[in-house]
Amino acid sequence: MVALRLLVQGAVLIGAAGIVGHYAGLVMMSSTIGPTAYLMLAHPDHVTARVRNAVLGHATAIACGLACLAAFGLWHHPPVTQAGHATLGQVAASALATGLTLAGLTLLGRHHAPAAATALLITTGIARPGRPLYGLVAGLVIVIVLAPLLARLPGARSRTAELG
Repeated sequence: MVALRLLVQGAVLIGAAGIVGHYAGLVMMSSTIGPTAYLMLAHPDHVTARVRNAVLGHATAIACGLACLAAFGLWHHPPVTQAGHATLGQVAASALATGLTLAGLTLLGRHHAPAAATALLITTGIARPGRPLYGLVAGLVIVIVLAPLLARLPGARSRTAELG
């Protein structure tokens, strides 16, 4: 029963981001929204699934990612998907942005693991500043707003024992 609920909720949530993105002309289905959706739907009562943690986690990652892009002179650098591999600058920026994100979330006491993916998407240029980053942020907004609503629907809450 839990698997069926998650199938439907996950499909609705990611589908909503995809449909809005389609009509807005933005890619909103980035690899960071999947783990965020999972946490918020499958473990809605867990501390890492709290809306505040998700918002602060991704905001921290975005700030760290953008700061590292600027620090390593990668603001207009092509994404790793064009070159087929990361440059040493992208590796350094990605490593530092991820480390800064993890440290920042620890200092803030606002853990949200998918935020590390956000930092990597930015520093590798996949969600570079401009439309790709706008799409990532918009997709996150949709997930962070809708997931708690879906998780509150009657019968949507799972018992901890059901998920292990």
